[in-house]
Amino acid sequence: MELKKDSNAVSIDMLLIVHSEKRHAAQGAHSDRQADPGAPPQRRGGLQGVGNGIRRWQKLERNDLRGNLVEKQHAQQTQVITSYDNQGTQLTVEVHPQDAMPQLLKKFSLAKRLQGDKNGNTRARQPGGKDAHAYPWDRSSLKSMPLDLRQFEKLDTYASQVTVKSGLDALVSDLVQEAHSDLERVRAIWIWICHHIEYDIEAAQEKDRQAFKPTTILQTQKTNCDGYAGLFERMCRIAGVQCMTVPGYSKGFGYQPGQSFSGEFDHAWNAVFLEGRWHLVDSTWGSGLVDSTTSKFTFLYNEFYFLTHPALFIEDHFPDNKNWQLLKPPQSLRQFENNMYHKSEFYNKGMLSAHPQTSIIKTVNGKVTVTIESCAPTLFMFMLNGKQEHGLLSLRKNGMKLDVYPPTVGTHKLQIFAKGNSEIYSSVLEYTLKCHYADIDVRLPAELHQPVGPSWFSEQMGITKPSHPEPVIYTSDGRCSVSFSVEEGISVLASLHGDDGPVTEETQRRYIFQLQREKRTELKVQLPHAGKFALKIFVKKRQEPGNYVFVFNYLLCCTNSKVNWPVFPESFGNWGQDNELLEPLSGVLPANHNVPFKLKLHGVAKALVKGQDTWPLTLNREGYWEGSCNTAGCQEVYVMVLENANHNFYSYILKYKVNAQ
Repeated sequence: MELKKDSNAVSIDMLLIVHSEKRHAAQGAHSDRQADPGAPPQRRGGLQGVGNGIRRWQKLERNDLRGNLVEKQHAQQTQVITSYDNQGTQLTVEVHPQDAMPQLLKKFSLAKRLQGDKNGNTRARQPGGKDAHAYPWDRSSLKSMPLDLRQFEKLDTYASQVTVKSGLDALVSDLVQEAHSDLERVRAIWIWICHHIEYDIEAAQEKDRQAFKPTTILQTQKTNCDGYAGLFERMCRIAGVQCMTVPGYSKGFGYQPGQSFSGEFDHAWNAVFLEGRWHLVDSTWGSGLVDSTTSKFTFLYNEFYFLTHPALFIEDHFPDNKNWQLLKPPQSLRQFENNMYHKSEFYNKGMLSAHPQTSIIKTVNGKVTVTIESCAPTLFMFMLNGKQEHGLLSLRKNGMKLDVYPPTVGTHKLQIFAKGNSEIYSSVLEYTLKCHYADIDVRLPAELHQPVGPSWFSEQMGITKPSHPEPVIYTSDGRCSVSFSVEEGISVLASLHGDDGPVTEETQRRYIFQLQREKRTELKVQLPHAGKFALKIFVKKRQEPGNYVFVFNYLLCCTNSKVNWPVFPESFGNWGQDNELLEPLSGVLPANHNVPFKLKLHGVAKALVKGQDTWPLTLNREGYWEGSCNTAGCQEVYVMVLENANHNFYSYILKYKVNAQ
């Protein structure tokens, strides 16, 4: 309206902010994602509702405004009056010259963007049908709009290096110098905040946290989630881009699968208007993470929370207003509570889906099976109650399968990790297992490491065409033979591990005898007793220094209680990979017996068996060295070879023990 006095026209602009009872009452604690910026284990309202958090932000803006008006606008007779009622409703009135831009609009709505559209509207458009994305996720993209992140490389580098010289306006001006669109302006602001603003852990733990003033954030470069969201909104508006702060619930630090949400909201994020649609960002969770053990913040940029696809954003963000889900159909709070929580790294590492799709799983006959589908071959590992035990994890070309056998009745925590393209395993899923029956017969060896069974990874390491493609091998007589092709230049090493009996570190390789048949390696295995064993496979490039690298293992199972196989003979360095032993395969020979020997040895001039006496071996037409020896009067028997006929030095290649009489 207009008031006329002494022919000088003035205008009165009023700003009315109303807080609902639910929002006004919402106060308390803040809790963000696990290992991400957030509050301590006890949930505390990061926003303290739309009350104190956002309300106090606006109050601070008005305080700044009043100071500026007194100093700068006195000559223009501009006046600002603010009043409050006891329910949190506030009314701000500005009296200013009619031909001047209202300072309130400059402060709150940023005249550059909101001077009015063709219809004269100045208020940010509320989300509608054109903003909604289909639910569930269609797997098309992690983003809510087509993006090629490579286009941001130069801008990201520039924005991350911009420093604060004076105030917020100057900072935004510097940031957008290299930006040529609203998208690039938002990107520059996002990158700067994520690389410069540290999560204030102490402030997040305060029961009644202070509101963060933009100038204070720039000075300390610390804030909580309210401050991140408020700063992002303010900077976007200065840059001329519509932006809103969205309060709500989050599956953050201290979140337990299946927990309910009620009372105060615990987090805040932003919606930004780009190319005719609203999009979602969370600069708090994009900036880094908090170590749950040390409670220290570490900058660790997370691209996932920039323009996240709403069907993925809803997994850990539930807004106070369902319209800000930007989903069709929107999800209920109950659905949000019950839906599986896939951490951001689940998608960053290229995962597509997981089954079961609920975070709490009940065992069936003492077993739980989890499968994951991924975009590309990926390495996985798991932990049950903090240990890599009681499970069989097998890799698939595009994912994995995990069978878990909880050892006791009760509740168990299952964590799944993925490696992706990086060298670090990251937690991607977490389940709570409810076990009502523990199968004591399914006790897996403690040394059974992951993965179990051959896969794309073993092929990548040079082992192909396995005789046993499945991870579990059953044997009725305690013996088995496993073979596979090996790439040229690759050496293979195997060892047997069990929890009981005579398999020790000294003998774990003696129950395996390795043979080379053309381009295939064969592993003959004899079990010392019934039970479950891990057959571990290692490889190494022959021409390179260093240790053997673990590739995979088989689980060997035998229920025959009569099984009692001895070790194989001990082999020495001169036992060539192309050699072949037909008999005797037992490493323990009977006393006072004639024992036949038959071997295929390559590059050998002479061969003999040495016990109490010496017995030469002869080469037959088939290329085998044959002969026999008597074990009377000796405790050990050796097979020895002469590699050069011009020399007299024999080398040991095999060693047998003789049973006591």
